[in-house]
Amino acid sequence: MEHQFTKKIIEILEKNFGERARDVFEKSSLLQYLNIKTRSATRGSKARGSFANLYAIYVLVEDYISNGFDEREGYEDYEGAQFSAIFNRQRELPFGAKLQNHALNSRMNDEYKKYFKTSEFIPILRNLETKKYWINENLLKIRFHDVDFNIAKTVVDIIDSYVSAKQSAFQNFIDTCEKLKKIHERNSSEVESFIYSLLGVNIDARVFEIVSFSILKTFYKDQTVFIGFSIDEIKEHNLILYKTGRTNANDGGIDFVMRPLGRFFQVTETLDVKKYFLDIDKIERYPVSFVIKSEDSIDDIKEKLEKAAKRTYSVRKVIKKYMECIEEIINIPVLKERLRKVVKEGELPEVLNEIIKHSKVEFNYEEG
Repeated sequence: MEHQFTKKIIEILEKNFGERARDVFEKSSLLQYLNIKTRSATRGSKARGSFANLYAIYVLVEDYISNGFDEREGYEDYEGAQFSAIFNRQRELPFGAKLQNHALNSRMNDEYKKYFKTSEFIPILRNLETKKYWINENLLKIRFHDVDFNIAKTVVDIIDSYVSAKQSAFQNFIDTCEKLKKIHERNSSEVESFIYSLLGVNIDARVFEIVSFSILKTFYKDQTVFIGFSIDEIKEHNLILYKTGRTNANDGGIDFVMRPLGRFFQVTETLDVKKYFLDIDKIERYPVSFVIKSEDSIDDIKEKLEKAAKRTYSVRKVIKKYMECIEEIINIPVLKERLRKVVKEGELPEVLNEIIKHSKVEFNYEEG
């Protein structure tokens, strides 16, 4: 598979290996894996990045190089990298501040095996008792026509180049947002079109969650409810939507919560019924509103979920209870309709401000 960033990978290989660049690339399953994982480099900030699995490789290869094993023998006797050190290192890297341990522990290896089913090697080796980790050196040493090549520095160069491309794309995204803030008074339609473009099924999951939150927070903020412990204490309260954590974090949390109603919102891009019911189980079958990255109608989504539930669960009462816990389904058309209402209220700049603010937090962006 070749894409735009493949040219950059070959360029790096040519710099390091000259006329053998293509041979090394075709011989190395690890380089081919990097090629697969970097295809979003030139698709802009709205394309999903692959930092977790790439950084799992990066920190171990970096440790390999820092100990000089790319230029000497003896890695088979190395005591290994301490988990805490490489885990902290990946969080120091751009876009890595909130990465979890999943890629280091199994996810990266599992995905690698999915692409290279016949490979006799897996990239990451670990000792669960000592919490020590190694990169599989067999994947770093390439032998071609009786000549040995070590691709460790090339792996680091490729990932560095990919990260640089993603940083540049994100900087352009932020610059566009900031520019649109300034021209809003003159051309609000351009701002509106830009935000609509972020509500698509192919948009990065993190961007979709941020945009969804920004629209819904602004949509709800002028709506009020009356609450009190007695008739004399009833007061009017505005609905406030809070973002409860990082996007796409796999931390078992609920994405948004609304005060004072105590509504929970979960953002998803799947119609896997087990995922929905797992989210409901997390909070003991408390009702959840699902924000779904789908253009399907709400009726179609409900029908698909109910059909899948019937295939998975045999007890009708259980299925009914779970389905009743789906308080509301908010799909892409609903988000667009709510954005239109926000625009009519003249609050489009607030949506844009929320997008900028939460994007900077999510992508570990620091003002230059």
